[in-house]
Amino acid sequence: MKECHDAKKKKLSINGERLKRTLETFADFGRTENNGVTRFSLSKTDIAARDYFVSLLLKQLGMTVKVDDVANIYATLPGEEDRPPLVMGSHLDSVKKGGRFDGVLGVLSALEVARTLVDHHIKPKIPFTIVDFTNEEGARFDPAMMCSGIISGKFEKADMLETKDTDGITFGEALDASGYKGDAENRLKNAAAYLELHIEQGPVLESEHLKIGVVEGVVGMVN
Repeated sequence: MKECHDAKKKKLSINGERLKRTLETFADFGRTENNGVTRFSLSKTDIAARDYFVSLLLKQLGMTVKVDDVANIYATLPGEEDRPPLVMGSHLDSVKKGGRFDGVLGVLSALEVARTLVDHHIKPKIPFTIVDFTNEEGARFDPAMMCSGIISGKFEKADMLETKDTDGITFGEALDASGYKGDAENRLKNAAAYLELHIEQGPVLESEHLKIGVVEGVVGMVN
């Protein structure tokens, strides 16, 4: 493919302004008064964000979209070779009053890579897949990293389906009502590599009027 060979001769760059605009658009799905986000997994707000992501962004690019049995979303651009894909992504759900880049940056930076490939008519050597993991934050249903944990064998699906939120709704009930309950055959099984651009956000730097800080410790998740 001529376009692919030409692309190798020049440096490609993503459209940073487009990525910024898309991030701000997603922040409107659950935006809080201080520009944070509350977008609990499989809530109405999360479903609205998913619908926009799938219908107006992924399918517009001509990507093949599949959803597995725990609502993880996978969107793929085909490659020249039928091999396991390069996977990029993260999650669209948030904690209560979370940072508007936490999680969503990983998903939308992957989207921007796909957009750039399409813009330049580049067919990658191997398939390229974007993933949005369900209930990664664990803010609505415990534990965190639930559905990436299910597909990796960390958690038993039957146990996770019984987990309840503060209103007594089980994950299984929310899944059934979401419109995003797909097929177990669509689960990610193999990947050439997985890459996630991620940022963690908190109020300390802003309250201290600082532009940058050095992390000395993070929360540990143990199950």
